Amino acid sequence: MFADLHLHTYFSDGTYTPEELVGHGVRHNLKGMALTDHDTVEGCARMAVACAAAGIEFVPASELTAEIHDTELHILGYFLDTTHPRLLSELAKFQLVRQNRIREMVARLNKLNIPLRAETVFAIANCQAPGRPHVGRALVQEGFCATLDEAFDRFLKRNRPAWVPKEKISARDAITLIHEAGGLAVMAHPGLNRNDHIIPELVAFGMDGIECFHTKHSTSMSEHYLMIADQHHLLITGGSDCHGMNKGKPLIGGVRIPFAYLERLKARALERRAKNQVRTATV
Repeated sequence: MFADLHLHTYFSDGTYTPEELVGHGVRHNLKGMALTDHDTVEGCARMAVACAAAGIEFVPASELTAEIHDTELHILGYFLDTTHPRLLSELAKFQLVRQNRIREMVARLNKLNIPLRAETVFAIANCQAPGRPHVGRALVQEGFCATLDEAFDRFLKRNRPAWVPKEKISARDAITLIHEAGGLAVMAHPGLNRNDHIIPELVAFGMDGIECFHTKHSTSMSEHYLMIADQHHLLITGGSDCHGMNKGKPLIGGVRIPFAYLERLKARALERRAKNQVRTATV
């Protein structure tokens, strides 16, 4: 039995609907799936229904962009209460930041005499948490670029003319928010960031786990982060980071972790919920 705990749908920067994503999960014999769309839990209700129908354990989650000492990192929140008022309020703020970032990217493209409209990007995104891939798809759709790769290489990558930095929540605040919503905070794809020196401080903030297995982690990288997880008594997660067809090919099925890791994650989440309930009852 296997699980994939890092998946995206068209509610952020993926291309699959929740139902399509679950269909792929069934074809890859997954018994556990987490929806980790960026800065939103919009797709979780539909994903939960689809997973229940397929006999798959579903983990409601989200991926937050955070920073510590000017270092960007992504923090996955697992087993979130998707009705938690403060979580929804903060996610709404993050989504507004994303929407304003799209407007600024389009404005920069307009200054380059590329008459792309923000409304075109938002129509393609059709979600509350738009991102750079939607700008790229709009550039291709409107004939300004031939491919998504060209759009990123010419305009959207860091230090390219239409790149706009994203405002971020502090790592400490991200971890606190996830915990308040009954979830577990996990450092995403540390092998991409290569900032191992920040892990002890994140642990001090209460980080619960680390994503040891990822599409872009080599075997040696995974082994390295397994050792770090053991050193700091962290939970272990992993997933494909599938975005559908946005990145050239669907990655689901490429990275699967033993279901036992999901069971440990769930057990710790139940402990977190119990502690939150006790804390609320005594306030």
